[in-house]
Amino acid sequence: MRPTDSKRRLPIGAEVLPPGGVHFRVWAPRCQRLQVVFEQESSARGGGLELSREGNGYFSGFAAAAKAGDRYRFRLDDNKEPRPDPASRFQPEGPHGPSQIVDPSSFRWSDQKWPGVRKEGQVIYEMHIGTFTPEGTWQAAAEQLPELAELGITTLEVMPVAEFAGRFGWGYDGVDLFAPTRLYGAPDDFRRFVDRAHALGLAVILDVVYNHFGPDGCYVRDFAEHYFTDRHKTEWGEPINYDDADAAGVREFFIANAGYWIEEFHLDGLRLDATQNIYDDSSEHVLAAIARRVREAAGRRTTFIVAENEPQQVRLIQPQSQGGYGLDAIWNDDFHHSARVAVTGHSEAYYTEYLGTPQELVSAVKRGFLYQGQRYAWQKKRRGSRTDKIARAALVTFLQNHDQVANSAKGERLHLLTSPGRYRVATALFLLGPGTPLLFQGQEFAASSPFLFFADHNPDLAKLVQKGRAEFLSQFPSVRTPEMQAQLPAPHAPSTFERSRLNLAERRTHAQAYELHKDLLRLRRSDPVFQSSTEIDGAVLAEQAFVLRFTAAGGAERLLLVNLGRDLHPAHVPEPLLAPPANHHWETLWSSEDPRYGGHGTPPVETDDGWRIPGEAAVVLWPRVATAEESSRDGTH
Repeated sequence: MRPTDSKRRLPIGAEVLPPGGVHFRVWAPRCQRLQVVFEQESSARGGGLELSREGNGYFSGFAAAAKAGDRYRFRLDDNKEPRPDPASRFQPEGPHGPSQIVDPSSFRWSDQKWPGVRKEGQVIYEMHIGTFTPEGTWQAAAEQLPELAELGITTLEVMPVAEFAGRFGWGYDGVDLFAPTRLYGAPDDFRRFVDRAHALGLAVILDVVYNHFGPDGCYVRDFAEHYFTDRHKTEWGEPINYDDADAAGVREFFIANAGYWIEEFHLDGLRLDATQNIYDDSSEHVLAAIARRVREAAGRRTTFIVAENEPQQVRLIQPQSQGGYGLDAIWNDDFHHSARVAVTGHSEAYYTEYLGTPQELVSAVKRGFLYQGQRYAWQKKRRGSRTDKIARAALVTFLQNHDQVANSAKGERLHLLTSPGRYRVATALFLLGPGTPLLFQGQEFAASSPFLFFADHNPDLAKLVQKGRAEFLSQFPSVRTPEMQAQLPAPHAPSTFERSRLNLAERRTHAQAYELHKDLLRLRRSDPVFQSSTEIDGAVLAEQAFVLRFTAAGGAERLLLVNLGRDLHPAHVPEPLLAPPANHHWETLWSSEDPRYGGHGTPPVETDDGWRIPGEAAVVLWPRVATAEESSRDGTH
């Protein structure tokens, strides 16, 4: 007896149905006939299953003898070479091999009480499973999760894992979007990773790529030419077709994929890659449809959807009732660019639009985006949008991420590009600021390993990728020189990948950096002002120094002094933000110059002889009630 499609969880793919057997469904409007070809003769009579045409390009069929673990491909019309399933749940031999039937219901979850995650109060940790541990597996990564929880991380952002060709890669060249790559383990290993994270109080969101397919192992065009459009352009390949007359199956594919990760892997949300290259003129933008599907798939659990969006369009995170797409948060490149210029002094390529001045950093903390519609000379057009009605937690800030570390000749971490003092200052500003902070793996212990661009491709494609990468980095004049071009690591070289692996022992050998991050994250979540500040004001104090004043709803206050330059001993301080509350004195609560972090100590900042603001330091002050003697001396008694 053939089951109805109502028993399926997803509109496409191979699904094990109770009490047995497997139902297949695929969108293939390019085909007249479609047959499932099994690797195991026992799965269906004659080793194959002829699928029935449903209309609208869909084919489906039921194989009573098929089961989880069986491998199969689709034969399209009379083609001799069968193709893997576009909605394959696992490709154990890579994207060119057969698909494998997976039964997600066989996994026993222990996270039934997990409530999900909201955008407020999150600290995100971006990780690449292949380089996070020496083993580069889900199991090895799961063993490190208690350490991340203790550090103060609340949400793991896993770089893309959809199956891609080769032995290693960043994951942005995925071609089987429903199949977790075989490189890190089996699908159930991914589920165990998520289950373990939830047990430790950690949320997990997945970076997904819905703006292009990878160049090697992508067979969707054999099923339907409608997946792509020539009406738009991206830097990475043909854009996805979301809005022409034949796009219904494409939209269903990607919307189903978004829900699939939430439903079958219990993920807490998604990070959407390069949304500026997701083009859609439909009445409902596909991003809004994806957001709605994610919420539906999560049920009672709350979810967190983050967008990378280079133009910084707040429409993505506005409610759908107001014409937005209903996402939760968006990356803030402006903060990164300004902070990097401030601590390194270098402003090449897209950094040329930033000065890294105290006023710029004050504005970034207070207002979020620095470009909110002004002309952006590097791109010769206007950039950004207003953030005055956007919650601070909706803007994700960072000092490092996979792109920005790798967008250099050597892939060096920020702490190697500036002085230790300035790096500690930037870290304090970043982790105590109002945005949702994102740490890139290894940042918390000042990893000595670089993070380079690596991608394992066949020889012809590898040459093209290496050439393209060199051309991209040539936007930086310092990298454009023949000497630096000759030193660029080959993306396809195994050594490039191996050099990017973390050395987790550096948590101990780089203990000063690790303690810095741990203490700042503890201050962020436990201090009543940094935890719930409702008002932030700031003022420039000197050429490289400024002050931020944080005020909580109940009136409690903190000062954050930020000095990227030399020691300051101002004789006059006509700045109202430096004034303590009535009958109080400022006292040091925390300093980046603590010897535990490699600093040189911090004497009192506000004294009877005036202010002493240490150079290359960040200091947090809290208002202490003045003693009777101090009040008398101050003339307030």
